Order: sequence, then C-alpha cells, then structure tokens
Amino acid sequence: MLAFATLLSLGFDKNDLLATAAQLQPVLGRMELFQAEHRAKVVVDYAHTPDALEKALQALRVHCDGQLWAIFGCGGDRDAGKRPMMAEIAERLGDKVVLTDDNPRSEDPVFIVKDMLAGLSKPAEAIVQHDRFKALSYALENAAPQDIILLAGKGHEDYQIRNGETIHYSDRESAMQLLGLSS
Repeated sequence: MLAFATLLSLGFDKNDLLATAAQLQPVLGRMELFQAEHRAKVVVDYAHTPDALEKALQALRVHCDGQLWAIFGCGGDRDAGKRPMMAEIAERLGDKVVLTDDNPRSEDPVFIVKDMLAGLSKPAEAIVQHDRFKALSYALENAAPQDIILLAGKGHEDYQIRNGETIHYSDRESAMQLLGLSS
C-alpha cells in the first residue's frame, strides 16, 4: 500500500498501477499459503527467530477460525538461548505445538528439542517429530479444515544441513505433496 501511494504521489496512473499489482508474485516461503479443499491451510514461512515466529503466529491468529498449529525447529550450532524462547512463543500464541528439526548441523537434534521443551509450561502436550515431512503429515492428519498450520523456519530453503551433509528438503514441496497440489 505504501509503494502504491508513493507511486501515485509521483504521478503514476492509478489504473496502470492496479494492472501491474495484479501481476505481482508473492515472495516464496514468506507467509506462503497452501490449501486444498476440506483440509487445514498450511502456511510456510521463513520465521526462524523469536520475533519472527511471534509476528507470524499473531498475523495468522486473526485469520484462524479453528486451531492454530505451530511446527518449527531451531538450528544447530546457533544461539541455543532462543530455543526455549521460541517454544514459549509457540505455546502462548498457538493451540498445538509440533517440535521438529530445522538445520541441526553438527548438533544432536535430540538436544536441540530438549532445549526447546524447556521453554514450554506443558511440555507433555507438545508433539516431537524430528522428520519435518512427518511432522507436517501428522498435523494435517489431525487438524480440522478450519485450522491453520504454520510451518516455520525454512521458508524458501530447499535443503537441510545434518551432520555436515546438505540434503534436499523443502517445506513448500512437502506442503504441496501432502495436500495433493501440483507444483
């Protein structure tokens, strides 16, 4: 809207701007919506910091008529202090929390999840599924059509780093596959 207003003030034609705006493509992996009939909506977002996760969940809450699911992990060999913070945010702003792997790098994913669980007031209610594809599959199998599932942390990335090895993995591709959408 700000860009639109700025261009209008610079003398650009409103109809030209509207025609151009209709052709704009969203940024891949940033609040990217995937939906199929009679299934929960999946939103893939790059949110990988406490602030970004909080903002993503707050933004989705106002559009959610059912339960808001938060699926996320925290990177290995990075700021371990944010792990419990992100879990606390997910528990506070979401209805269901699924902890999974992000890029564990050289760290044991079990210890990363243990750090995240420390931020939860009810850790027994969280689902732990290290495999991101299986985590999303679990959420889709258990979510109602009016639910929203936020799959946070990887966004546009199409890889995972595990034990010094980079392997192919994409949240976007996983959402499309599990929802039966064509790419």
